Amino acid sequence: MVKIANIELGKFPLLLAPMEDVSDPPFRALCKEQGADVVFTEFISSEGLIRDAAKSVKKMDIYEKERPVGIQIFGANLESMLRTVEIVEQSKPDIIDINFGCPVKKVVSKGAGAGILKDIDLMVSLTKAMVNHTKLPITIKTRLGWDEASIKILEVAERLQDAGAQAISIHGRTRAQMYKGAADWSPIAAIKNNQRMHIPIFGNGDVDSPEKAALMRDKFGLDGAMIGRASIGNPWFFKQVKHFFETGKHLPEISIAQRVDMARRHLQMEIDWKGNEIVGIMETRRHYSNYFRGLPHFKDYRLKLVTSNELISVNKAFDQILKDFENYE
Repeated sequence: MVKIANIELGKFPLLLAPMEDVSDPPFRALCKEQGADVVFTEFISSEGLIRDAAKSVKKMDIYEKERPVGIQIFGANLESMLRTVEIVEQSKPDIIDINFGCPVKKVVSKGAGAGILKDIDLMVSLTKAMVNHTKLPITIKTRLGWDEASIKILEVAERLQDAGAQAISIHGRTRAQMYKGAADWSPIAAIKNNQRMHIPIFGNGDVDSPEKAALMRDKFGLDGAMIGRASIGNPWFFKQVKHFFETGKHLPEISIAQRVDMARRHLQMEIDWKGNEIVGIMETRRHYSNYFRGLPHFKDYRLKLVTSNELISVNKAFDQILKDFENYE
């Protein structure tokens, strides 16, 4: 049984990765429904949160049905991060996750996200201070290192554990790689096999099929898999992996009816969450290409979906997709 502090997660939990502009409450709820064991919010700027920036505050919304849920924060200033912990606690998450892995320039340039991989001492001291500042479990999301020449993740993992981190999720690339090349899970396995380590070690990066998840479990011996891009437009991915684990077989392909139903539900949940039809419609537009990935000659349908500003018009477009692709396999 894998546990984060006293939170039981099963034998090989599947975690929904925090993804900017993707893992909001409606999407997290859908993934949870389809088998995700833990879900994380979009990453939240500590500086934005302490300034009471509306977008950062809204990201802390949590549905009871998505628990256990972690709120992920990023920053590099100790005072700001500690104040952020106090604000985050008010939303009553199950976990507080620190992002030490985001490779995006605007985050890294402030010394946050993967930028902190250049200053391991700061990374450790921030973690320790935050652990001492809350009763909630603190977990870490990070990368192998800043670049290939500075990979010290084995040492870093030990130090983060010693600082009180309750679990570590590691993306198998350096910051320099961004999302290019293949993720390397071998260093993550080395951490798991380190006899000094006793907290859960989760792998992240390129888990895009049930077979890859099984490989991470069986060959690399990790405690669980953090799923990101494979879940976009496919909340069923978690169910697909678990079915493969149980039976060794793949679930049938997701039907057009199932895709349309999920997209409709996602849209309605966004509208309900935002409390505004137009805002909810605009928030969901980025997902349609993924929900209907692979459909031939989809451009015209997508155009209708992303240019309609009324729910009735979007639903008509869904109806047309359902009708025209009813027999598509």
